[in-house]
Amino acid sequence: MWIADNWKDYEVLDTSGGEKLERWGDYILVRPDPQVIWDTPRTNPGWTTRNGHYHRSSRGGGEWEFFRLPEEWSIRYDRLTFRLKPFSFKHTGLFPEQAVNWDWCGSMIRSSRRPLRILNLFAYTGGATLSAALAGASVTHVDASRGMVGWAKENAAASGLSEAPIRWLVDDCVKFAEREIRRGSKYDGIIMDPPSYGRGPKGEIWKMEENIFSFLTLTARLLSDDAKFLLLNSYTTGLQPAVLHYMLSAAVARKFGGTVEAGEIGLPVTDTGLILPCGASGRWSRS
Repeated sequence: MWIADNWKDYEVLDTSGGEKLERWGDYILVRPDPQVIWDTPRTNPGWTTRNGHYHRSSRGGGEWEFFRLPEEWSIRYDRLTFRLKPFSFKHTGLFPEQAVNWDWCGSMIRSSRRPLRILNLFAYTGGATLSAALAGASVTHVDASRGMVGWAKENAAASGLSEAPIRWLVDDCVKFAEREIRRGSKYDGIIMDPPSYGRGPKGEIWKMEENIFSFLTLTARLLSDDAKFLLLNSYTTGLQPAVLHYMLSAAVARKFGGTVEAGEIGLPVTDTGLILPCGASGRWSRS
């Protein structure tokens, strides 16, 4: 398992009864987590002194309950700053477990000792984009949500990366990749974190388990002849690391050679010393 254990401003304090107790900087949140199927005594005082609690609804979705929580605040990871705010579907604008992938991508970029062009698809609020830019790459950041791209730009500004070589694009990732292929564009590294389910600009339905291999095969055509890496992340139930490994081997390594590895990503739990699983990632790379 790849563990995001370099955080100072974030930690999972405890887990119990379908929920996790988290510290985001100075504030404590309780949020549901489908992996937490155990029910253990809640001895951490944060369970009762929390600043925000997202309650699941039996009808689907849910709502936040706030206790002295500001509308917006920031936390840092290394030299990066991220703006946070609770919004629908329990999210805060950041997936802390992805820090282990940011670190890996950053190390791949720095070790290349040459300028790299990186493509970040389904790029959300820009964690991977900013990490890649900080490591010295020029980055194309693509997300279908104008609000998320705007949020990512604000994170760039807060991190002192407003002038970094980042191209910000609001676009459908599949359509963008198809156009880039027609243009003959190439990238030295590709990062993708596709959703389990979504809709395209004309109502096209995206289902991760049905569409990801064809999309991976498509985007592999954007890799340069001396490309360094491709990272594929998944939160979709059923797409185990072995599946990601096989897809990367078939779609990327078969043509480019290199090494494929895949595993779960996770976060350490302070009170128990256990690791909370948070999805799976597959990595293709070559020296």
